[in-house]
Amino acid sequence: MRRGTALGFPTVNISFSEDLSGVYAGKVSAEGKTHLAAIFANQERKILEAYLFDFLGDLYGKEITIELHKKIREAGVFTDDETLKVAIASDIQKVREYFSP
Repeated sequence: MRRGTALGFPTVNISFSEDLSGVYAGKVSAEGKTHLAAIFANQERKILEAYLFDFLGDLYGKEITIELHKKIREAGVFTDDETLKVAIASDIQKVREYFSP
């Protein structure tokens, strides 16, 4: 099981080559649909990890497109899973607020 899933925030991941890091508000397009997402740019691993809002399904092996809209915060180091879960929940709320009319 992946760490995001274990924490209750399953992600879809793709590699990237840009110089990015931190948490972003964004959108993920897959299978003809677009989903709002909180996206973590993991500079060390060169992976974008996107948590899609209100999505149930499996995109493993599917083609996806990720759009970054606004940086929410810098990447952080968390001493335990509970602190990380609180930060992720806060990030999700900020992304929802960003996309709210």
